[in-house]
Amino acid sequence: MTRKQRRLTLIGIALAVLGLAAGLVLYSLSGSITLFQSPTDIVEKNLQPGARMRLGGLVEAGSVRRGQNMEVAFTVTDGRNAIPVSYRGILPDLFREGQGVVTEGVLGPDRAFRADSVLARHDENYMPKEVADSLKRQGHWKPGDPAPNPNAPARSN
Repeated sequence: MTRKQRRLTLIGIALAVLGLAAGLVLYSLSGSITLFQSPTDIVEKNLQPGARMRLGGLVEAGSVRRGQNMEVAFTVTDGRNAIPVSYRGILPDLFREGQGVVTEGVLGPDRAFRADSVLARHDENYMPKEVADSLKRQGHWKPGDPAPNPNAPARSN
């Protein structure tokens, strides 16, 4: 083998090993990645029960019901559709009706969402980007805010 052939062989082997490592990392992460879904996404896409996901939207007014042993049931809505959520645990201090929320858990066979974590908005100006974008697409946004233009290019931060 000439020196050029050895160098090309070494580069080829290094690229193959790097590609295999990247593939293994992506495969291992695929089980832990959870994407945000709005209630309308769940209804329209007919997502299958048992899939781990994040559900985001607004806590529907009048829907919070507290039970025994820190059990809480509430409804998450995006203005078009609503999904019932059950959760057992301590809710964040900022959790309340009409506020933005992201829950992580599993969609049950009865199409109710069983959350194992609940994230409430951080302050009066914060809402997760995915939740805000979904609410804007649905036309359900805070009164007084300008209606978003769906044809406008996305702004980068």
